[in-house]
Amino acid sequence: IIHWYKQKEGEAPERFLFVSGSKVTVERGFQASRYLVEGNSFQKQCVLTIKDVIPDDAATYYCAYWDPHFTVTGYYNKVFGSGTRLIVSEKESSPPANSEILQRKDENQTTYVCLIEKFYPDVIKVTWTDDEKEVTDNVVKGDTWQSTKEEEYSIASWLTVPAENEDKNYYCKYEHENKKASLPTQEKPNCGILTLFPIDSMKTAPQEEDCGTVLNRGNLIYQLMHRTAYLVYIILLLKSSMYYLTILFFIYK
Repeated sequence: IIHWYKQKEGEAPERFLFVSGSKVTVERGFQASRYLVEGNSFQKQCVLTIKDVIPDDAATYYCAYWDPHFTVTGYYNKVFGSGTRLIVSEKESSPPANSEILQRKDENQTTYVCLIEKFYPDVIKVTWTDDEKEVTDNVVKGDTWQSTKEEEYSIASWLTVPAENEDKNYYCKYEHENKKASLPTQEKPNCGILTLFPIDSMKTAPQEEDCGTVLNRGNLIYQLMHRTAYLVYIILLLKSSMYYLTILFFIYK
């Protein structure tokens, strides 16, 4: 049995239908004729189609099922998918207008910052890989921010590698609604502490930028990195304080 949930921003998820075999049951308050569910047990897929999309349909949609294995407490677990965000807008989708990698070398490590700019909508997947597999250690993904008044968004993600791996090639990969790209960390002549790498060698080369422009953009990204590190430090500090108070409570109880 596959369950489908709809979650609007700031609200709790709400189940609006579930499918058992070929039978689809739609919850009260939802128009059954607008939903088409197709299942394929062989490929282990369940596809939801929403007809005649309206602004009220804008939400994140999740599929879910009950885990057939009991937990230690004797209850089932409901397992949810990662979710698909639906945006209803009159504005057309536009892929990133610019994407580049900035580099900062320190004594014991190198930090690569992948900057992806001016895309719509603000849903994008960014990952780092080497020549063999996806890299997840020492990766930080920032939140999207609105970079212009025309509802265009930007995002930054950074990877830190030890000095012994500075000659290894890494790739920043992104997937937008109708475009995918892979950005290599191939070294080029730099402007001081930051290096700008052209991203898409298959397209027309980007316009030349002076070192001041490159450094200004690099300083912006570096500020974002410091802000994220500061927030992580505050969270860890609060957790440590709570742990300390809990220990004191039990010691003096």
